[in-house]
Amino acid sequence: MKLNLKNPLIFLDLETTGINVVTDRIVEIALLKINLDGSEESRDLRINPEMPIPEFASKIHGIYDEDVKDAPTFKEVAKSLAKFMEGCDLAGFNSNRFDIPLLAEEFLRVDVDIDFKKRKFIDVQAIFHKMEKRTLAAAFKFYCQQELAGAHSAMVDTKATYDVLKAQLDLYQDTEYEEGNGRVSKPIKNDIAALSEFSSYDRNVDFLGRIVYDENGVEVFNFGKNKGVPVEKVLREQPGYFGWIMNGEFPLYTKKVLTAIKLRMKE
Repeated sequence: MKLNLKNPLIFLDLETTGINVVTDRIVEIALLKINLDGSEESRDLRINPEMPIPEFASKIHGIYDEDVKDAPTFKEVAKSLAKFMEGCDLAGFNSNRFDIPLLAEEFLRVDVDIDFKKRKFIDVQAIFHKMEKRTLAAAFKFYCQQELAGAHSAMVDTKATYDVLKAQLDLYQDTEYEEGNGRVSKPIKNDIAALSEFSSYDRNVDFLGRIVYDENGVEVFNFGKNKGVPVEKVLREQPGYFGWIMNGEFPLYTKKVLTAIKLRMKE
């Protein structure tokens, strides 16, 4: 099924030095842009992470220090990547919880500030897990009736994710889905906003869900002693809490969101 797009849609996949969004770095990035006319553009880059690649990570994606020693750093390619992504919605496999948050961190580290709030995010894994609960290789076999050769190569995984989403639309459109509250809906439709909403597990304000919206749309902390407490209330009553987060090992994007809330309170 051809995707019904309002903006170009980029499927992305990252291979990294590890799974810590705050401290790990990209070693390969693959971007597959689907334009409004259905044409495709791609970028597939090895990146020098400026740190050793742990052996356990290399064994997964097959990329070693020697492979990226002459590759550009993320800082050297960030502006061109940002231009390629301009005005695009984003999709991937487990992308809402890993690829997009880590990519946002990389951009912020080199002072390239992309307004991700204007983008729609589709997590193909979330759709898959809610409907079938499997892995990417199993998803590809299930939906596309093929074995996934070359898994953990960024572009192979990226193109497989694109194929899986199209097959999901073919299979699940007009299929009833029972939500946690017992409500039955038909959420799978060829619409980017609807797919983005369905493939999101949480109402996150930042990517990792340190700050979320409550049932009234109020930003609240989602961890620690202030879990469930409105952010503005904490910032007013516990002035040191802001500094603790800003000086702590929290994602740069979480700090950016918190700073925006604090500045808004002064208006």
